[in-house]
Amino acid sequence: MRVIFNESLSPYFNLAAEEYLLERGEGSAFMIWRNGKSVIIGKNQNAYAEVDASFCEKNAVKVVRRLTGGGAVFHDPGNVNFSFVCDDCGEGINFLPYVEKICKALRAFGVEAAPNGRNDIEAGGAKISGNAQCVHNCADGRKRLLHHGTLLFSADMSALEGALRVGPDKMESKGIKSVRSRVANIRDIEGYRGPADPLGFARELCRLFSGEAEELSLSEKADIEELACKKYSKWEWNYGESPRFSVERKRRFSYGSVEIGYTSRKGIIEDAGITGDFFALSDVGVLSERLRGKALRKDSLRAALSDVGDYIHGAKAEEIIKLIVEG
Repeated sequence: MRVIFNESLSPYFNLAAEEYLLERGEGSAFMIWRNGKSVIIGKNQNAYAEVDASFCEKNAVKVVRRLTGGGAVFHDPGNVNFSFVCDDCGEGINFLPYVEKICKALRAFGVEAAPNGRNDIEAGGAKISGNAQCVHNCADGRKRLLHHGTLLFSADMSALEGALRVGPDKMESKGIKSVRSRVANIRDIEGYRGPADPLGFARELCRLFSGEAEELSLSEKADIEELACKKYSKWEWNYGESPRFSVERKRRFSYGSVEIGYTSRKGIIEDAGITGDFFALSDVGVLSERLRGKALRKDSLRAALSDVGDYIHGAKAEEIIKLIVEG
């Protein structure tokens, strides 16, 4: 496995680097990286609903859309991020093998870390890592898998409140106070033994996966910069990918929140968009296209959503149909 230490703090560059390794890479790779102040939103999320754009602009917080699903997260240099990139083995969304590798590495620092929930890592009763995953269809026909996550090392938790909008359903199940109490920085966990600074921690983490990590080559950096400029730094990707809608239905399920917005005329759906912090097995834009022209009736929607579980991990057709029709 190729182990890469990426020193860039640009979220545009770093997310482009992940796509580059997916598209152009061969075999498996593990990359450690950090971002400057930024909000990283899931591929299927509505940026306008998740992010306080005014706050981000005033405080130089960049907003960047990633390739994986899941919810919006705040990054700063106190977060140490990791990415696993490999060929898809046909297992679909499966967090455990990668989460366990990270837990094993954290134990080497004296942190008794363990998987918790659908995509978290906890230690000392607090969340220290969130993870996301996707299967990427490469231009050459290959399927590659990306699993990445963030490790809270010395993050500025107070920045979360201003940058991220918290929806009413999340406020109810994850109120501000409970979020504060259950999230912790690794360096503050009892038993931690390791570097006191995030850069030193990142380097040591790399060494646990490889005797000596390598940097991206100059040619790779040039190609990644080009992708960052053309895609990840653009409004069209970060905000423009958010769907337009006139009616909004939103509900939180065990596999994440699902938000469906649509415009309709005379009971017929003219346009639709599906967002949320769920994990997508395939492009949910396919489902949005299928909904166009369908009547707002359960029997009309069943044909379009019969295989919804093949797109939204864990979803069932009847609950999504009920969400559209009844709210």
